[in-house]
Amino acid sequence: MFSLKTLRGPLARLALALTAFSVTVGAYAETPPTVIRVGVATPKTGNPPAFTVGPVGVAYTRGLIEEEFKKDNVKIDWVFFRGAGPAVNEALTNKQLDFAFQGDLPSLVGKAGGLNTRLIALAGTRQHVYLAVPPDSPIKSVKDLKGKRVGFSIGTNIQTPINRILAANGLTERDIRVVNLSVEGIAPALTSKSIDAVFSWVQILPLKDKGLARIVFSDHENAAYACNSGVLVTDEFARKYPQTTTRLLKALLPANRWLADPANTNAYISLVAQMGFPEKTLHEDQDGEDALLQSSPLLTDYALSLYQGVADDAFRLKLARTRVDVKQWADRSFLTAALQQAQLTGFWPTLDNNGRKLAAK
Repeated sequence: MFSLKTLRGPLARLALALTAFSVTVGAYAETPPTVIRVGVATPKTGNPPAFTVGPVGVAYTRGLIEEEFKKDNVKIDWVFFRGAGPAVNEALTNKQLDFAFQGDLPSLVGKAGGLNTRLIALAGTRQHVYLAVPPDSPIKSVKDLKGKRVGFSIGTNIQTPINRILAANGLTERDIRVVNLSVEGIAPALTSKSIDAVFSWVQILPLKDKGLARIVFSDHENAAYACNSGVLVTDEFARKYPQTTTRLLKALLPANRWLADPANTNAYISLVAQMGFPEKTLHEDQDGEDALLQSSPLLTDYALSLYQGVADDAFRLKLARTRVDVKQWADRSFLTAALQQAQLTGFWPTLDNNGRKLAAK
C-alpha cells in the first residue's frame, strides 16, 4: 500500500507540501448557503415602494449583494419590517434572519435579552432627531413638554436620544405622557392634534414645509443626540459561514464608497426621494454633514463609545435586561477582511472616543 513513509528526500517533501496545501484549501473553501435572509428595520415607502436610504439602501437598489453571490446561485431574501427594530428582534428570536440592519437601541435590547448576534459594521450614522408641534401650539422648547402628550416609536433607536434630550432639559419620560406611535402614525397623530408634540426623524420635515408642523428642536448641533445603526449577523451564521459574512460586507462597500464622494450627494438625495421625501427636505436634513464620515462603515472607538452610551442608558432606563459590553459584542474581523479585499483599507478615518479624527488605518 502506498504511504508517504515509503518516500524519501525531495520527493517526500514535495508530497508533504502538496498534502498540506490540499488540506489548507479544503479548510478554507466554503460553500455559502442557498439563501441568505436579510432583515431591515425600515419599511419600504413611496410609490412604488422603495428602500434607498444609506449604504444598505444603495446596495439594495443596485443589487450589489445579489451580484456578489450570483455565481453561487445564492438567493438574497430581503424582509422590510414595518414594526422597525422590535420586529427585527422578534424575527431574530424565531431564527428567521441571518443578517439585520438595525438601529442601535433595539439591537442592544435584543443582545441584552439573549439574542446571540455580533455587531460587524456601521450601517448608518447621524440620523437626526426633531421635535415637532402643531403650528399654533404654545410649546416653544423641550422644557414645555412637561405634562404633554408626546408621541414617538417606543423601542426604536430614537428612544435613547429622546431621553438624553429630555434629561438635558430637566425632564424624564415620567414627566410627559408618552404615546407609542408607528412611523406611519406620527404625521396623522400630529396633524389631527391627538398628541401635543412628536419626536421623529426626517419624516416629519415635509409637514413643516406644508405649514402643518413647527420644529422646536433638532439635534444638528449635538451628535450625542443623533441615532446610529449597524450591521448584525447571528453568531451561528458567522461561525458556519465566515467567508460569506465577509463577502456580504464587501458587497456593501461600493455603496459606502459612492456615498463618501460629495459629488454624489445630489444624486443620492434624488435616490432617497423615491421613498416619498421631497428633495428640499432631504437637503435640509443633510445640510452640513461630512459625507466621508457619514458613509463610514468603521467600528471606530468613537462608534463603539456611542453604542456603549446607548447600552448604558438602556440598562439605566430599564429598557434592557442587562448592560451590554459593546467591545465584547462587536467583531471587527469581517469588516477588516472585507476592506482589505476591496482595497479600501485606510480610506475612512478612524475616530477616537471623542470623535476626533486619527490617522487612517
